[in-house]
Amino acid sequence: MTRSGKESTVDTSPLRDLTVADGPFASVHFDFSHDTEDAAKVLELRLKEIEAALSDQRADQATIEAVLRAVRESEPPAGKAGRSIVAAHGEVLLDRRLIAPPPAQVVRFSALPYLLPLATHTEEAPAYVLVVTDRIGADITEYAGGEPRTETVEGADHPVHKVRGGGPAHHHLQNSAEETARRNLATVAEHVAKAAQRSGAGLVVLAGEKQARAALHEILPESVRRIAHEVEGATRADGSSRAELDRQVHELLAGRHLAVLDDLAERFRAGSGREDGLAVSGLEAVTGALAEANVETLLVGSPGDTAVFGGPDPAQVAVGKAGLRALGVSEPEPRRADEALPFAAVATGARVVVLDERLDLWEGFGAILRHA
Repeated sequence: MTRSGKESTVDTSPLRDLTVADGPFASVHFDFSHDTEDAAKVLELRLKEIEAALSDQRADQATIEAVLRAVRESEPPAGKAGRSIVAAHGEVLLDRRLIAPPPAQVVRFSALPYLLPLATHTEEAPAYVLVVTDRIGADITEYAGGEPRTETVEGADHPVHKVRGGGPAHHHLQNSAEETARRNLATVAEHVAKAAQRSGAGLVVLAGEKQARAALHEILPESVRRIAHEVEGATRADGSSRAELDRQVHELLAGRHLAVLDDLAERFRAGSGREDGLAVSGLEAVTGALAEANVETLLVGSPGDTAVFGGPDPAQVAVGKAGLRALGVSEPEPRRADEALPFAAVATGARVVVLDERLDLWEGFGAILRHA
């Protein structure tokens, strides 16, 4: 299932700590892929570019070094990936893996963090759990922002394989193998349920040996079974290719993501153009709703370099200085709209959605409101 353009959504709750941090902020979004023989060398070249760009923008050395250290001390991804890092005053405040590299490297040092690439290129679905299983155990990986967390569950490995032959001894061995495999999968199911709960997963992907994953699917708790999907590809064997598995996982994530976006676009259309509607567009209406903490979902199209004004509180945004002075802000500061509005959304608990081509948003911004 594909669609032209880029549309993405991000839950902003994990970003809220940024709203109490002091700027200025270094915001770095770049290609973190590790899919070629010279990937390590290419990454070093990118880091030199990032270092130079931050230096040119007068970022402090401690913050530059914090960004570089976070990358150099982390494990490389398997294949294509992107990375977003926000840092300030020598400390990394946010470090996220992206499902795909951004189309262009973005390096900013500014009063507010630049968060839109997180909405555009982060995971295309809620947190999810990937399970690669067989009759002995499973590798369970949680993807919930930050570094993936993998747990290996091993059960008894003897006897788990059916044997050829006949007679009472044969049937005993068969039954023993089935019982061992059943116990192993029951243990795996317990760990999968805990991983799904711990990560807040909206999707559980079951891969690996066909019979094992089907049996595991059947014995998962109902709440987990409802969000579980079986896919082909990958085994637990060393050196097993993950290319087909990765493709199917991304397809599942994209399908869930597009369904969410279709619903948001329909809600926006239904709520637009009515006095009692729950949707607005344009900078004046959207900044007003953000200042009142009345935005459920901020919609972003192509705002370009549009500027607004902001106050010391991240939620204080307005098109003109007069609007902020009415809120008691004595010295409104000019801000890039593509930084200030998403940051205000984070501060007020709103989601951020980037929509290209799906909706024509006046002045690059729209909002679904909490109340009319």
